[in-house]
Amino acid sequence: MTTNTARLCHALAVAAILILAAPVPAAAQVTPAQAAGLAEAQALYDAGRFEDALAVLRPLTDAEQLSADMVFLLGLSAIEASRRVPGNDRDARDALLDEAIAALRAMLVQRPDLVRVRLELGRAFFYKEEDSLARRHFELVLAGDVPAAVKANVQGFLARIRARRRWTAYLGASIAPDSNIIGASDEETILIDLGGVELPFERDPDEVETSGVGLQIWTGGEYQHPLGNRLRLRAGVDASRREYKQGKFDEMNAGVHLGPRWFIGPRTEASLLGSLRRRWYAGEIDYDAGGGRLEVRRRLGARVLGTARASWERRSYRESESLDGPVTDLSFGGSWTITPVLRANARFGYGRERPESVSRRNSSRRIRAGLSAILPRGFNVSVSGQVRSTDYEGTFNAFTVDQPLREDITRTLTVSVFKRDFTLFGFAPQLVVTREERSSNARVGADRAPIYDYDRTRAELRFVHQF
Repeated sequence: MTTNTARLCHALAVAAILILAAPVPAAAQVTPAQAAGLAEAQALYDAGRFEDALAVLRPLTDAEQLSADMVFLLGLSAIEASRRVPGNDRDARDALLDEAIAALRAMLVQRPDLVRVRLELGRAFFYKEEDSLARRHFELVLAGDVPAAVKANVQGFLARIRARRRWTAYLGASIAPDSNIIGASDEETILIDLGGVELPFERDPDEVETSGVGLQIWTGGEYQHPLGNRLRLRAGVDASRREYKQGKFDEMNAGVHLGPRWFIGPRTEASLLGSLRRRWYAGEIDYDAGGGRLEVRRRLGARVLGTARASWERRSYRESESLDGPVTDLSFGGSWTITPVLRANARFGYGRERPESVSRRNSSRRIRAGLSAILPRGFNVSVSGQVRSTDYEGTFNAFTVDQPLREDITRTLTVSVFKRDFTLFGFAPQLVVTREERSSNARVGADRAPIYDYDRTRAELRFVHQF
């Protein structure tokens, strides 16, 4: 077994012991032999002999009962030892950082409120150049009660992350049961668009399949090429696919984007991106879209991040040409890291669609709010709710008299549970459950059936990997 592999196996063993063991005060777990070893390792660490400190600590952490001080010192020693590794020996450096990450992450599984441990974990990810994870932990540290010097140091790390960021990529898959795949009403009367005019038809509910279990996969990536000290060129792709048993509800999306990213100031950045997209439905091309978007991010304080986004695109449908037209969307939001283990977010949005069919032209307003918490035992739980109001400019049925303009209200509640300390081949599991209900004033037929009302429950077991 190579030295690097041995280090990784040892780190995983330490993590497993810490995760499975019940949390006990540090002093209660230290045997006389461990106390002597810990004192020796601390002296070696203070003298800058980090590899020697690790050599003392590793045998001690093979015990069933571990001291938190012992594991923390092992993590610190591994981080500092990685800083001494020659630049061309990346494998050795990464092995030490993996050892540190496993130890520190295991401590946070038991005690996610340990800000100092989170700071060192952020440093380990930073030195390993896993910037997305490093940034996440640094931002949580800023929400803690830490000295001004520590905050300044963290801000320095964040600035360096922003300056050196080049590649980002993600890959995910999910199993997704859905009680109403297409968001259809369960009424016996439906509306069919014929040449831009919607006509009512009767249907047999037993012949309509609206539920099923889908398989989804999504991926994407982006590269940012430096054009100067404060300017980058962003180029990215993304794709997703959802499949059901019979194929008639299958959906696929693919897109590309390109444009500049400006670092306006230490806390503000903006991107202006051109984009092209294509959507397939039931195996056929549904529409092509081209347009652009403006993205702005500004850190309003150590705990508050504000974002804004404006997008415009024109859609061209292959079959339903009456749906051709521009789509505009504006949104403003932000996140507030209340404590190192609790974060709130909110977003307000406005959208407008102007297809050729007057009955489909609409404007919408939405508000979304959420709360996420980092819990012991490696669990992250988040809850969010959204209300969307959509007003249409034309009547939905040209042959129905005294029909008011259509107005829809859609309410959505989402709950997710994420197990941050467990991965399967590098993929972390996440369970997401969404409940959606829509009510509309649109009615059809003698009994004034609520043709656009529906309710829908979706569940997803996701597996996500970020690079």
